[in-house]
Amino acid sequence: MFKKLSVLLLIVAPLLSVKASVTLPSVFSDHMVLQQKTETTFWGWSEPSEEITIAPSWTTETFKVTGSNLATWKINIPTPKAGGPYTITFKGYNEVTITDVYIGEVWFCSGQSNMDMSAAWGIENGDSEVAKANFPEIRFFKVPKITADTPQNIVPAKWNACTPDVMKNNSAVAYYFARKLQEKLNVPVGVIVSAWGGTPAEIWMPSKVIEQDTLLTSEANRLEPTQWGPIKPGKSFNAMVAPLTNYNVAGFLWYQGEANVGSNHYDHILTSLINSWRALWKSETLPFYFVQIAPYNYEGSTDASAKIRDAQRKVANTVTNTAMVVISDISSTDDIHPKNKKSVGNRLANIALKDTYKTYNGIISGPVFKDFEVEKNKLLVHFSNNDGLYFSNKENLFEIAGKDGIFYTAKATIKNNTIYVKSKQVKHPVNVRFAWGNTIQSNLFNSAKLPASSFLAQ
Repeated sequence: MFKKLSVLLLIVAPLLSVKASVTLPSVFSDHMVLQQKTETTFWGWSEPSEEITIAPSWTTETFKVTGSNLATWKINIPTPKAGGPYTITFKGYNEVTITDVYIGEVWFCSGQSNMDMSAAWGIENGDSEVAKANFPEIRFFKVPKITADTPQNIVPAKWNACTPDVMKNNSAVAYYFARKLQEKLNVPVGVIVSAWGGTPAEIWMPSKVIEQDTLLTSEANRLEPTQWGPIKPGKSFNAMVAPLTNYNVAGFLWYQGEANVGSNHYDHILTSLINSWRALWKSETLPFYFVQIAPYNYEGSTDASAKIRDAQRKVANTVTNTAMVVISDISSTDDIHPKNKKSVGNRLANIALKDTYKTYNGIISGPVFKDFEVEKNKLLVHFSNNDGLYFSNKENLFEIAGKDGIFYTAKATIKNNTIYVKSKQVKHPVNVRFAWGNTIQSNLFNSAKLPASSFLAQ
């Protein structure tokens, strides 16, 4: 009889343990930051029909949800204005409590190596910046480099409060962005960093988006294998983005493009990525702020990176609620990984402070090409953000062309914040371009001492 009872217990005990089944995705963990003043989505797994009670400490109200027949659950819970720390208790057949939870601003930061680059990798003033990086209300969620053939539900990562050791091994751009937001808004800031060096944009969007678009398919097919990471569409999206698309964010930061040098259609690629992410996060207007790639000597072409920069410029000018940071003045042409990440993060933060949070009144962009007009043998080139236009040196970076399409260096002068350009070789100009080349750094600035992007206008 004793032997039979022992066998019965061995069978029943595992079944009883299954009842302890409320499980959360890793993004819901100690030290997390939730987006403030929104209907925040919570989700996880449980027994089918298991009733789960959720009790956040920022309110006396509790919330109930029942596990589906697929053993999943999802519920929206309102979050208050920024504050914390709080706890959140999930109680079903078992009980899970998350502690040290803050409410604030959350940004999703992605791209390739320049987004991933940390102080440990080597940034300007890295050691001194690491030493003072004690900011407990800045939190990092760093996604590891992983791939999958289909969209995943979980990602092996966790939230960490910002200490010198944590900051040292996390995205420097995301850190500086978060630090300025935290300082100016006086709220906790969480940054989800999902980046992989050497990767093209195609791997960061759902593969079905590419499969349904002939131009995207053509662009993806021309990608060549690399030792740095995957090139197959969706590979990183499936494992490093898809598991997080239910998590409420304030917006996106993107620093990528170097791995797409050689493409003539990067504007279409980037626009498709933006639209796909906004659709997945269920908001057509989520801010998408990105960094233009820096001038660099890419082999095999004299202007391949200029084409990417111009494509990025077009996206910033045409896609709603996007903005671009130009960094040609804070980078060197012999390093594809510019070390001055503080200026990059601060410029991104200024955009967010002005466009998203409406708390900054300063100028956030250099001169932005608007249009041009022909006046006899001259072109009058017009810019927005054109207050106080000036050239930082005497190098002639404007070129014009006639109907034959052959560009010649043009003399450029500034009158009333308009650029007048002409060349003796071009009697009837119809095209203009500026800083057009892989390694050419802009020398046109405005009163905010921010540079203009390279561009080609036809």
